[in-house]
Amino acid sequence: MSKTKQADSVIHEDQLLNFLVNRLDEEVPLSLANNAEITAEDIYEVLVGACADGTSVSTLCASSQNTPTANTILYHLRTKFEPERLERVANTLLRKDIDELLPKQVEVCADLHLRPYYGDEADTDGLYHSVAKRGTTAFHAYATLYARVTNKRYTLAVRRLEDGDTASSVLAEFLGILDGLDTEIKAVYLDRGFYDSKCLMLLQAHNYA
Repeated sequence: MSKTKQADSVIHEDQLLNFLVNRLDEEVPLSLANNAEITAEDIYEVLVGACADGTSVSTLCASSQNTPTANTILYHLRTKFEPERLERVANTLLRKDIDELLPKQVEVCADLHLRPYYGDEADTDGLYHSVAKRGTTAFHAYATLYARVTNKRYTLAVRRLEDGDTASSVLAEFLGILDGLDTEIKAVYLDRGFYDSKCLMLLQAHNYA
């Protein structure tokens, strides 16, 4: 007697990789030359892999077989990608159908992340400069906004920081996002990078203080 095989409820690594690569290829299509040695899918596989491993493109390419060279990937990253467009597309995808996923009330958190830059001091365009930390004043910097639901977190926005950005200007953008959600915001938690008078005034203006 045959038995009906129960559907596999586990998401496998290769399935997730294919989903992410295909989605990226749809949302951010790349135009490569007909004689290019790699495809857009090759580039996205490296990017997804590096993100999943929490490592750099150079490290991943050096430690993986049948992977394009790091210089090839980095060349296309520098010449084919527009940071502002990527950020816009990413945040749109992050908040797609978010109101259906969140409960009626949520707590949200905003964090600032500074990753030290130790490269050429003459090549710091697009970086964020701040007080000295871990031997440098230049950082790859970004801010994140996420909803905290029991043991899960739902990222609502990622914001790249450059010189000229301030904690209050970033917080103003994040609070504008929260105002557009259907979910009720029960509390807003900020890391110490947002602790200044302008940020406190913004919280009061949006009734989160």
